[in-house]
Amino acid sequence: MRQLANRITGLVELLWREVAKFGLVGGLGWIIDNGIYALLWHGPMADSTIKARVVSTGLAVLFSWFANRYWTFRHRRSERVWKEFFLFLTMNGIGLLIVLVCQVVSRYVLGFQSFTADFVAGGVVGLILGTIFRFLAYRFFVFNEELDEDPGFSHDHEGLGAH
Repeated sequence: MRQLANRITGLVELLWREVAKFGLVGGLGWIIDNGIYALLWHGPMADSTIKARVVSTGLAVLFSWFANRYWTFRHRRSERVWKEFFLFLTMNGIGLLIVLVCQVVSRYVLGFQSFTADFVAGGVVGLILGTIFRFLAYRFFVFNEELDEDPGFSHDHEGLGAH
């Protein structure tokens, strides 16, 4: 029973570190995304706010790829970089779709046309929903390579009959 409690405690500690790092990367990504979005919304893309969101999110995704691969999930990254990158882009595409749906509903269904409404719909509501999806997607589909470097978890796969 004590061994099970130690494993659960270790798993919570491992997950907590990943969540904290993911949150920091996400916070910086949010600043990049919404900072660029604000510049584009008030400047060259004022007539196409949805395109501005796609551009700003695309740049934030590139930052997030490097930060998550080489810091947050560095112990889980795959040797197949291009496959991992494709999965990362796919999951971010779905995350972007979540953000855009929130912004489109706000702008075109509810009729809110201001920068503040776009920001709240895409940059807050969409971000929250997209972030939950992205964390789970990164953790279980993108950065899921187990390198067995943590001695406390290096033999977990034996009990599951996997690996």
